[in-house]
Amino acid sequence: MKNDRADILKAGREVLSLEIEGLELLRDAVGDDFVSAVESILACRGKVIVCGIGKSGIVARKISATLSSTGTPSVFLHPVEAAHGDLGMVSADDIFLAVSKSGGDGDFSTLIPYLKDKKVAIISITGSGDSALAKASNVVLAIDMEKEACPMDIVPTTSTTVSLVLGDALAVAVFRSRDFSREDFAKLHPSGILGKRLLLTTRDLMHSGDGMPVVDVGTTLREALIEIVDKRLGCTGITDSSGRLAGLITDGDLKRILLRDPGALESPVSELMTKDPRTTRADVLAVAALEEMEMNPGGPITLLFVTDDDGRPEGVIHIHDIIRAGLK
Repeated sequence: MKNDRADILKAGREVLSLEIEGLELLRDAVGDDFVSAVESILACRGKVIVCGIGKSGIVARKISATLSSTGTPSVFLHPVEAAHGDLGMVSADDIFLAVSKSGGDGDFSTLIPYLKDKKVAIISITGSGDSALAKASNVVLAIDMEKEACPMDIVPTTSTTVSLVLGDALAVAVFRSRDFSREDFAKLHPSGILGKRLLLTTRDLMHSGDGMPVVDVGTTLREALIEIVDKRLGCTGITDSSGRLAGLITDGDLKRILLRDPGALESPVSELMTKDPRTTRADVLAVAALEEMEMNPGGPITLLFVTDDDGRPEGVIHIHDIIRAGLK
């Protein structure tokens, strides 16, 4: 059994090594053709139509999805469906991005005359620079792999990995050239967790106004306890005479104080509070506030007060608010 496990680990590591080697070859091969491809996509007035069949088709779908999600209009086109009417979606303003290891797929050969007639620019990701597809292309991105990561050197493994990564490189180079921002990305993902992570700020989630627990420094611990219970956030902020946040008392603090001194309920909170508590700002992303809570030097905390430029409290954000928003 030990030998079997060792063989399995060896096989897995060999595949990883071969695919890493393929990516290293790709990195070294990226050059002027890659720049030309990026420039063509940037200049495209229509959409990028990504086409492939079989495993290359799966890669093509992913490339198209990545382009679309990063601000480049793109659709996937199956070559067989294209030859049966879907070529009607192609216009002269589009770019045709073909993914094919061999570049000799018969299905592409039926499409090329139409694309040429429409004067559609063709970019190909292919392992054969001498193929009909490559010769018909305006830009050829070569994925010449010495060996697939399978013992028979047949099953598309390294070649599909390299094609996929090359597509990622194209998409990222394009959106970086366009100064595609976090806000742009979030706008394209309004219902997804990625969009929320890039869009929601503490202002969107914080408890403010009457929902914010706060008392002044002259308040007794008994009165502060009432505020904590009423606002149900497990804390209250404490403000000084200028309205600035001077301290904080949590329900955990309350328990420790009363265990130590049962008569402390009549003491002013100024003598018992945690001074200068950690705070955040209203325009900070909620995920950044979460990170501040989790990475607090004294240990993880569950809430942060939100203060303005003068240190006055505007609200409080609790880790439960962030969890309910689906950010953790």
